[in-house]
Formats: sequence, C-alpha cells, structure tokens
Amino acid sequence: MTGRWVIVVVVGMGLGMMAFGEDSPQFRGADRTGVFKEEGLMTAWPPDGPPVAWVAKGFGKGYSSAVVAGGRIYVTGMPEEEVGMVYVLDLDGIILKKFTYGKETVEKQAPGPRSTITIDGDKGYLLSGLGVLSCVDLTQGAVVWSVDMLERFHAKNTMWHIAESVLVDGDKVLCTPGGPDTTVAALNKTTGETVWKTRSLDDKTSYCSPVIAVHNGRRLLLTATDKYIVGVDADTGELLWSHEQKVPWGIHANTLVYKNGLVHYMAGDNKGGGALELSPDGSAVTLKWTDTNLSALHHGAVEVGGYLYGTNNKPSSLACLEMATGKLLWRTEEIGEGATVSADGMLYIYEGPKKGVVSLVKAKPDGYERTGVFTVTEGTDNHWAHPTIANKRLYIRHGDALIAYDIAKTK
Repeated sequence: MTGRWVIVVVVGMGLGMMAFGEDSPQFRGADRTGVFKEEGLMTAWPPDGPPVAWVAKGFGKGYSSAVVAGGRIYVTGMPEEEVGMVYVLDLDGIILKKFTYGKETVEKQAPGPRSTITIDGDKGYLLSGLGVLSCVDLTQGAVVWSVDMLERFHAKNTMWHIAESVLVDGDKVLCTPGGPDTTVAALNKTTGETVWKTRSLDDKTSYCSPVIAVHNGRRLLLTATDKYIVGVDADTGELLWSHEQKVPWGIHANTLVYKNGLVHYMAGDNKGGGALELSPDGSAVTLKWTDTNLSALHHGAVEVGGYLYGTNNKPSSLACLEMATGKLLWRTEEIGEGATVSADGMLYIYEGPKKGVVSLVKAKPDGYERTGVFTVTEGTDNHWAHPTIANKRLYIRHGDALIAYDIAKTK
C-alpha cells in the first residue's frame, strides 16, 4: 500500500479557531438516538446549502459514518480490495494517520466497511462485514485483539454481510452474533474474552446496531435479529423478551427508539413497525400500536419532543407520528427515503441511494416545513452512510469522500 490514494482538499478559512462542541464518538451520536446534542445551529440554509468547510478524499469504498472524539475525526474505508483501514483526521480535515485493521468484505452490492467505529478513550472497536470484531489502539495504530464472532459462536453471516456498529458499555463490548449458541454477547473490552452470552433464539443476526435504554432504573439492551425485536438485561445478559416481526430478506437495520416505556421498531418494504410497551420491570412487552408510514430499510428514525420522524421507502416519503399513539400527523413525498438525524430542533435527511439530496426540516408535529436543501456532489458509490453532527459541523460520508459543512448559526 502507498499514499497515492490519499488526497485532501481543504476549503475555507479560520478552521483551527473553531470551538469544540459535544463529541459524537459512535454511530448516530453519543447516546445512539440520532439526536445530536448541538445548539446554535442554522434553522435555514442558503440556496446552495451550508458552506463547505472542507472535503477529504482517499478512503476508498465504505458506508460507515464518521465519528468525532477528542478533537479527532475517525472514519473507516477500503482503499484496496479486502483491506480495511482506519483513518484519523484533525478537525481541519487533514489525514494524520491511517492503519489497517484486517480484511474487509467485498460483497458486491456494498463492498467495504459498513459498521461505524466506536471510540472509547484511546481505543476503537469495530466489526468488519466478515464478522471479525477488533479492538484497535488509536495512538499506536495497531490491532490490540480481534475475534471472529461468527466462528466463536458458530453463527452465520447475513446475506449482505454484517453492518452492526458495536456498543461499548463500561468494561464490555456488546454485539449480536445470533446463531445456535447465543443472540447477544458481551466481550471484555480489554481482552476480547466472552463475559456473558444470552440464550439463543436460533436466529441469524441482522444489520441492527444496539442501544441501551434505562427503564424504571433497569438497563435494557434493545436490538433486532433476522426475525425478532429483542430486549436483554444489559448487566446480566438475560434475554428478557422477543417480539417476532418477519421481514423480507431479514433486513432489520434500524436502531430502536425508546421513550417513556415504549420501544419503537421498524423495517422497510411496507412492513413498517410499531411500538412495544414495556412492563414496569422491563421483563415483558405488549404490542401498543402498529404503523406502515415509517418503513425505512436502514435509515433510522428519531424522537423529538414525543414525536417520531423518519422515512418510508414504498412510497418514498417523510412522516411524523405521535409516539404515544402511532397517530400520523403529517407525511410528504417531497422528501424520499433517507438517513434521518436531528439536532437543535431540526431534522437532517440524507436521501439515497442515488439522489444524495440533504434536506433541513423543522422537527414539529403541526406540519411539514423544509428550510434548506442541497445535493452532495463529492464522493463515490451509493449515498447510504448516516450523517454525523459535532462541533457545529455536519459530516457526510459518501464513499471515497468525507465532506464537512459549517452549520453554525451566524450572528
């Protein structure tokens, strides 16, 4: 490998003077809700969109998101066939370091990494599309340990290969191997040894990234497998409940949303989803409501002020639901299926796979109002990575490129 494919283009002035905001060290933000804790952001964009701060190129193929922690940006890519790389950038978009973590998938529809690295101090944790979970030392640029989780738990890969972004919880790394031995497993983050594993649902893993919700004091890990929405006691590894939802090709790829005792789930291809109501101790669920207006394949939904916002792929649209009841409050086909995140009372929707259109929409239940739109012109392949917001910047990963947009409100 050489440096011939590393090209950095920097646009803008005074970038080094930017004040730090909240870090976004993992997939869909610090708490994985897709709601970024940033303030002082634009509520409307100029006609051409927000200013481009810089564009960095040379990451090769991949659909993982960028993460931001401790004044550094981390992104993964596959610049050469089967070579998975971690790139470390400064906040001006300069690539400071790059190193390999091992083989990466060359699955023909989406080659390259699709799991977002999780940053924990000076370590990063990432899962390749081939099912190998690695801990990397970000300072030394080296792999500390790696575990083939499919081999360890006698599990099988998914049709389009693994896309789960692992979750660091205290001294553990949580992942979802599925298979005959377990459903969810916890590994020691220092050694990679198995700490606990749940009982098996005899089901394959899917593409879902787990989240931890605190319900009446109990910490619950919420995720999905090929056929089930599942809840696990995050401290003991006890599989508490499962809710069956069969979907085409086993595509459960949307991180679950928790609010006031309800767990929202959804899948694409008109299967939609609904809300599960947790029992007081979190050990059981009952179906509260169902819906097909939120039916995205792998683009996520967000909860803002008790309302759910997300997209549908058939028909391609954006919708708002009341989370407590599932009531549809509004829907528009002006915006199609896309990765949906939120910050400072606004929605950011990044449409794919070919459009690359990014829209700014007010997160309000009384009607649809778009206040900005632009098209991503840099980068390669499909528009599938989820946006990241940190330090008053919007980061869009598009294949070979990472683009940083300045979304700070001007005085």
